[in-house]
Amino acid sequence: MADDREYPARPIVGVGAVILDGDRVLLVRRGREPLKGEWSIPGGAVETGETLETAIAREVREETGLEIEIGGTVATLERIRLDAKGRARYHYVLIDFVCRPIGGQAACASDAEALEWVAIRDLGRYHVADVTVRVIRQAADGVASMSTGSTGSTGARTPREVDRQTE
Repeated sequence: MADDREYPARPIVGVGAVILDGDRVLLVRRGREPLKGEWSIPGGAVETGETLETAIAREVREETGLEIEIGGTVATLERIRLDAKGRARYHYVLIDFVCRPIGGQAACASDAEALEWVAIRDLGRYHVADVTVRVIRQAADGVASMSTGSTGSTGARTPREVDRQTE
């Protein structure tokens, strides 16, 4: 795939996986822009012809080596990074899913520099975008309410958020 992610002609659809294992979430440190060097959830761009579920399973397998069970959507948001002239250097529309590991071995691969299982209470120790922390906590709260028999849902429960940054 050509790297047309920088200064795209139109927004790019991406998917993210909030992979929960008890009170832990899997974080990856990004190996390329955007977010190079930052901790985030695994994910990436949807390829032409892929469903959202196929894309998230592929991205997680490529970045982490894990096979996942995909639950509902947690959030839909836009991530826009503007250059110094105010042009959209990166523009993603992201759909984040709650997931759980069902196979494979967690190992750093493809676009990830590192990965770690992190206790949700310890997210503040990592350089994770505020909007991503909110999505992780929302997913964990939804899963916890489902396991206690509450009527909570992990479906897209928050309004669309825009994370707009200028370099």
